Amino acid sequence: MQVIRFFATLAAVAALAACGDRGAGRDLSGADRDYQAVLQQLLLDAQPGDVIEIPEGVFAFDQGLTLMVDNVTIRGAGMDSTILNFADQAVGAEGLLVTANDFTIEDLAIEDTRGDGLKVSGAENVIIRRVRVEWTRGPSSDNGAYGIYPVLSTNVLVEDSVAIGASDAGIYVGQTRNAVIRRNRAEYNVAGIEVENTVGADVYENLAMNNTGGILVFNMPNLPQPGHTTRVFDNTVTGNNTANFGHPGTPVASIPAGSGVVVNSNDRVEIFNNLIADHRTANVIVSSLYSAGYSGLHTQEDFDPYPEGIFIHGNNFSGGGNNPDMMALQALRIAMFGINGRIPDVLWDGYVDEDKMVDGVLPDELRLCVDNGEAEVLNIDAPNGNANPRLVTADHQCRHDPLPAVELPF
Repeated sequence: MQVIRFFATLAAVAALAACGDRGAGRDLSGADRDYQAVLQQLLLDAQPGDVIEIPEGVFAFDQGLTLMVDNVTIRGAGMDSTILNFADQAVGAEGLLVTANDFTIEDLAIEDTRGDGLKVSGAENVIIRRVRVEWTRGPSSDNGAYGIYPVLSTNVLVEDSVAIGASDAGIYVGQTRNAVIRRNRAEYNVAGIEVENTVGADVYENLAMNNTGGILVFNMPNLPQPGHTTRVFDNTVTGNNTANFGHPGTPVASIPAGSGVVVNSNDRVEIFNNLIADHRTANVIVSSLYSAGYSGLHTQEDFDPYPEGIFIHGNNFSGGGNNPDMMALQALRIAMFGINGRIPDVLWDGYVDEDKMVDGVLPDELRLCVDNGEAEVLNIDAPNGNANPRLVTADHQCRHDPLPAVELPF
């Protein structure tokens, strides 16, 4: 059997089919085009402690917005009432870029930005609440990469928000410490919710559906901080089968359609009490960098490419695995489980760090543990060219201690 790389580059046909406009976008014929100068001045003149109130209405912008002052709140009248639309944007890489501490934004929408929607970089104490970021034409590779995008930050809360149509990740928390992502909705993004190179994250009570991949917990090489200790729990992750429309060559472009929860090269990840259902490739995927379509990016000597200390338990799995988004996995499904069979709920590439083995086995704290009722584990044996793909459920019947909750100072 040919080597199965379930993060291998998607077929060009699938990418092309997902490109281009899926709709006309928002009608801006009645939008207020004069408010741009008002809001730009408010942000420029902001002082610590200010609350910038944006009224109800649809406001058109042709330039990105920036805030660099600490302890400022931006507040609208509701995510469906205060709408900042950037369909005419000609200047700026984001809709709103914030490089300030103690920042709160709530109750508004950011639409149709040329690049990322809301980016918060290098900040401490960030609250993003009831914010909608959307590309209104639907899934398209012309959309910006990230919707809600806190990065390189500490103490981040993203709650009760909505992200739709991002060509990379709808809600992305990267290279951050202490993050809570809760009660959000992510739809029609390539990655619904992504935690990347982040230390200490709680992802719970979210709805991720109709994305290419639902919830991703990744470590990428060549970044200053490796991530670990992420809890994914009490989420509804269903039907994430949208064709991948990510930009070719980006890591997310290699995610197969029909991926529920994906862990790649990350350690100490606990996945529990979720409803995970109806993903055409697999409900849960656990993989190393070596099975990723972007393994050529690995130039960092101390990067650990193996997922270790993964604990999957108490989830409600159903459906899925019946039509994997790759011919090799389709062949494997039919060969092992029959024409009407399905890939088991947990798909694992089989890579382990042999240098850490003791008497031929990994130490208990590094094992992949699945204690999830009737859910089975399929090892596709990628390290050996898929010579011996097999069910290994019994080998992974183990448990890890629960991970600690993330505590934020606000």
